Amino acid sequence: MAAIEFTAFPRKHEGRGASRRLRHAGKTPGIVYGAGEPTPIELDHNALVHALRSEAFHASILTMKLDGSAQRVLLRDVQMHPFRHEVLHVDFQRVDEKRKIHMKVPLHFVNEAVSPAVKLGGAIISHIANELDVSCLPKDLPEFIEVDCAALESGKSIHVSGVKLPAGVVAVTHGKDPVVVTAVVPKAHVEEAEEAAATAEGAPAAGAAPAAAAPAAEKKDEKKEEKKDDKKK
Repeated sequence: MAAIEFTAFPRKHEGRGASRRLRHAGKTPGIVYGAGEPTPIELDHNALVHALRSEAFHASILTMKLDGSAQRVLLRDVQMHPFRHEVLHVDFQRVDEKRKIHMKVPLHFVNEAVSPAVKLGGAIISHIANELDVSCLPKDLPEFIEVDCAALESGKSIHVSGVKLPAGVVAVTHGKDPVVVTAVVPKAHVEEAEEAAATAEGAPAAGAAPAAAAPAAEKKDEKKEEKKDDKKK
């Protein structure tokens, strides 16, 4: 994957007033920290909003061009306005190539339509998690992690332990084994299946109806004969 680049500029003034003036000018205040002194920066707001639409911008190592140099950074925090589509502040962290990083990586689910749960069981695939917290060296950080649902059956789930991770990548789950995807059969399908089974169990066997009706017919004939005898008398 090609490195994602963006341009930042040194921020000369700090404080609420200075940040407000930046936003009015179409800029977004930010900061870069880690591996040295924190550096206040500013970015073009429209360019930043466009970059934030990309999934990879949130989960990849980025190349930040700042003041004539290039630095490798990770996006760590984005503060949005409560009701306007406006970025108020953004944080980046410098990358140390020799130290492991913790990062949330997007999950991409594949082969859902061909799974036994969908093809045979009519189940609905439910994504319990859309990203996974991982630990790895910067060079091993994946853009995304695939979750293969090809063998998923109705009523079953795939846990983190069942997800194949790239080499050098370890899931951070704090001792748990969370579910990432599950196959749920809709209630309507369950009820239909139960009704079909009940109907099949209660249906009379072939030829059973005439046999059951025979005694009733015999009783009717007996009553007719009794009435004839009474009239003769």
